[in-house]
Amino acid sequence: MAANPALGVFFHWLGGLASGSFYVPYRGVRRWSWETYWLVGGFFSWIIAPWFLGHLMTRDLLAVLSETPKSTLFWAFFFGLLWGIGGLTFGLTMRFLGLSLGMAVALGLCAAFGTLMPPIFSGVFVSQVLRTSSGRVILLGIFVCLVGIAAAGLAGIFKERAMSPEQQKLAIEEFDLKKGLAVATLSGVMSACFAYGLAAGAPIKALTLKHGTPPLWQGLPVLVVVLVGGFATNFVWCLALNIRNRTGFQYFTSNPKRYSQDAPSREVVERLPSAKRNNSQESVPMLANYLLCALAGTTWYFQFFFYTMGETQMGKYGFSSWTLHMASIIIFSSLWGLGLKEWKGAGAPAMRLLALALFLLVGSTMIVGYGNYLGLAH
Repeated sequence: MAANPALGVFFHWLGGLASGSFYVPYRGVRRWSWETYWLVGGFFSWIIAPWFLGHLMTRDLLAVLSETPKSTLFWAFFFGLLWGIGGLTFGLTMRFLGLSLGMAVALGLCAAFGTLMPPIFSGVFVSQVLRTSSGRVILLGIFVCLVGIAAAGLAGIFKERAMSPEQQKLAIEEFDLKKGLAVATLSGVMSACFAYGLAAGAPIKALTLKHGTPPLWQGLPVLVVVLVGGFATNFVWCLALNIRNRTGFQYFTSNPKRYSQDAPSREVVERLPSAKRNNSQESVPMLANYLLCALAGTTWYFQFFFYTMGETQMGKYGFSSWTLHMASIIIFSSLWGLGLKEWKGAGAPAMRLLALALFLLVGSTMIVGYGNYLGLAH
């Protein structure tokens, strides 16, 4: 299958749209603690969707995984485990910083580490990137992307300065800049491990192609392994929080009396949507909560479903897919932030910086795509 960078950029935009949108359904979940809805959604993100679509779109999934060397499975799983820490703290980043600023800070670090480290570790950074015109164009695109991410983060800082504490809480209920930046830094660095997991899973791609899987879907079996690792981290942490905060009952009952009796801690109360805190007699919408979490989790998975498709179209510079993915996520999450009025009252300087950030991020995807196109000609 011949590479097509323009199509690859389009696939990455679709992945960015999915990632930038996945947290929106969670906003509709009522009277569940964070750890409850995060884990329910995670079952769909990390287990149900990867296995279902892996079986549907590829050939002999179980046979391919059984033939994979154990060392490959271990490293793909291990990096997924580390990425799970980033994914877990990413959810906390959204709570403390909101969609726009949270994604800008976390994904900026993630973009830098996730894009540049794989070719450096594989020993091709100098020969295939620095010493080729196409590689240097891609590096320019990565630089523009990072400048755009910095502009988005600076816009968030200007927003925080311009808004009163009441406005901040109204837009983002648990807004906390210092706590959010610390969590976002950890999230960004650890989230880059997903790119390492995909690189470690390259032998799985070769095996699934050997079994007759179309090249476009070759990355889906790798996702199955990496995401099992991510699930393990998130499952342990959320279960620990369920035990600590006495919120495990939330998976099973809609009885409002149980909620008022068994979730008394300040931490849990802070996680409940404010509109519902004062009405302890209202029945919990269990079906709606599960459906919203399923929608959020499945939408989250589609970011990497499209990512693996886009990666197949980028030629020998597949590592640049990570930059395209990060830029696309920030573009669409920022648009969601505007639509959800997170930037209301942010002031003109913040809005100008946000506009600049979006312009640079869109431009960076085009530059990276052009660099990949140049690579096809050599």
